[in-house]
This record gives sequence, structure tokens and C-alpha cells, in this order.
Amino acid sequence: MLVVRGFEGVPAAARGAVVAIGNFDGVHRGHQALIAKARTIAAPFGAQVGVMTFEPHPRRYFQPHLPLFQLTPLDQKLDLLARYGCDVAYVLPFDGALAGLTAQDYIYRVLIDSLAVRHVVVGYDFHFGKGRAGTPATLQQVAATGTFGVTIMSPVAAGGDVASSSSARAALATGAVDRAAEILGHWWRITGTVTGGAKRGTGMGYPTANIALQPGTDLAHGIYAARAYIGDTAYAAAAYLGTRPTFDNGQPVLETFLLDYDGDLYGRTIKVEFIARIRGDQEFSTVQALVAQMAADIAATRSRLARLDTLDTHAWPPP
Repeated sequence: MLVVRGFEGVPAAARGAVVAIGNFDGVHRGHQALIAKARTIAAPFGAQVGVMTFEPHPRRYFQPHLPLFQLTPLDQKLDLLARYGCDVAYVLPFDGALAGLTAQDYIYRVLIDSLAVRHVVVGYDFHFGKGRAGTPATLQQVAATGTFGVTIMSPVAAGGDVASSSSARAALATGAVDRAAEILGHWWRITGTVTGGAKRGTGMGYPTANIALQPGTDLAHGIYAARAYIGDTAYAAAAYLGTRPTFDNGQPVLETFLLDYDGDLYGRTIKVEFIARIRGDQEFSTVQALVAQMAADIAATRSRLARLDTLDTHAWPPP
């Protein structure tokens, strides 16, 4: 997938695409519907399928003082967009200059002059331009002149709810990672570089790979059945997210024990994919009681992972 950063000097190979537009945080089922529709529209013309997204997330620009639980950092977002069939991604820097464009300027300078879009696909609730004044109806008014085509997508249902980044975040905040996977269409994951820790897990017989959390991460604390990926190889894992109340009740940490792996992971990048919450975080009166509970958690994790369907409908989409 070709990645174009900004909208100035867009290469000829990236112009004339059918483009889905949005934040695409999480690349959930609603986003996937936009991409699928763009592919359907592009096919008869032999046109490329493009996605326009924004970095940083607009909320970081407008509300920099508030934490944002970003479901997919840019590298993960681009990976998912490629796997869901996009040919080109336009990553627009969301800054004062972009935020200051009127809706009309956005349409004519970005979509028409720079990208020469053939067709755009947006969600029913899409807003753009200064003061969020632009709407799907604004796009339709320009499209009526024959400049480009517009398709407006209706909400996409996911298990009785509307698929959205907000609903996925809400599910993760309660630990309902399986519910989040229904909304996203894939298991939610964290990617990071393994760092050193206090080695308490090693001393208790459960060495863990520690990963720093992205600011704003709002996953409910507890023990999770997970899969940890080293490269493309997946390992059954038990992941702990919490404040270690038995020891220091400090800052939240993510510690992952790979059940059937023996090796040094320090400095390596791993991906942790959350399958099910086993229990919440809790304080134990003794280390021995904690170790006994960890053995039970490992057994519960193995049991839960063994129940995954042979064809995992929420597996990270294949390339």
C-alpha cells in the first residue's frame, strides 16, 4: 500500500482514486464497510482504492489536555488498512492549517485539486472543515456539478449496537474484549517493545514481557487470555494489566506471560492480542496466595484459548 503524507505534491500514481474518508481509529466494521464500498465502486474503472485519515487524531488537536484512548496507533492503522484492501492511504497532518480550511476549501484544494478524487465514500455522520461545518450534504452539492461522485454509508450494526470507535472503547473499558472484537471485526491488540521490569514474575516462576502503555489506554484492569505475537508466530499468553496492588499499587503496567515460550524478549517488539478477561485485578495477602492464583489463571487461560473456533472469525485479517 502506498502511503502519501500530506496533500501537497501528491504523486500522479495516487491521484484519481475512489477514496473513503474518516479517522479510521480501530478500523472497525463500519470503516470496513466504507472500504468495501469503495472497492466495489472502483472495480469497473480499474481505479485505486484510497483511504484518507488524519494524524494526530483531531481530538488531540482540539482537546490536547484530555487523554485519548487511541485504539490503533498510526502504524497499526496502516497495517489494517492494507490488509482490508486499500491501495493508497493519504495521511493528512491535523494541524492549525488543516483545521482552518473551510468545507469548500477542503473540497476544492484537497479532494479536487490535490487528489483528483473520482469518488468519495463517507459515513452518515461525517463532518469536515472549519467548525465541522461540512457534512455529507455539502459533498453532494459539489458532486451534483459532476466533479466527482459521493456515496454516503448508513450505520453498520455490530451485535445490536452501532459499530464505532466509541463503542469499541466503551467495551474495552469494561474488559469486554470479546464484545470489542465483534465491533472491530478483529481482536484488539497492543504493540510495543519489551522493557525491563522488577523481575517479580521471574522469581515466582512466571517471567513476563513488559510493554509500556500508550497514554490514554483505558482497558479494564485484570488478567486476560491473550495471544502474543513474535513476528508472525503466535503464542498462548496470559496478560496482566494493573497496578500490582499486592506489591506497590503503582502506575498501570502490561505484563505478559507467554505460556509455551522460552527465550529472551528484551528489546524485541511483540504484539499482544486480547481474547477474554479471566478476572479483575485484586490484592493478595501473601505472595504465596498470588502464586496459587496465577496457576489457576494460567489454567483458565489455556481453557479459554482452547475454545477458540478453528476458524477464528476475529483473527487479525490476513494479508
